[in-house]
Amino acid sequence: MNIDKELDARGLSCPLPILRTKKTLSDMSSGELLKVIATDSGAPKDMQAFSNQTGHELIETSEMNGEYTFVFKKK
Repeated sequence: MNIDKELDARGLSCPLPILRTKKTLSDMSSGELLKVIATDSGAPKDMQAFSNQTGHELIETSEMNGEYTFVFKKK
């Protein structure tokens, strides 16, 4: 998978991971991939809701050692 941009949202609490994800995606081109790393325990639910509301495809979600990784494909 070829990631176009990476966003480090570790240590940020809701709603900052979502707001930074939204801002970063707005500066990207359609079809590009954004990798987001977050530590907020609510991030998995929030990121899925964000994907459902905006149409940006959440193509991968994983968790390791309290860090959540998400990969979005910009619509």
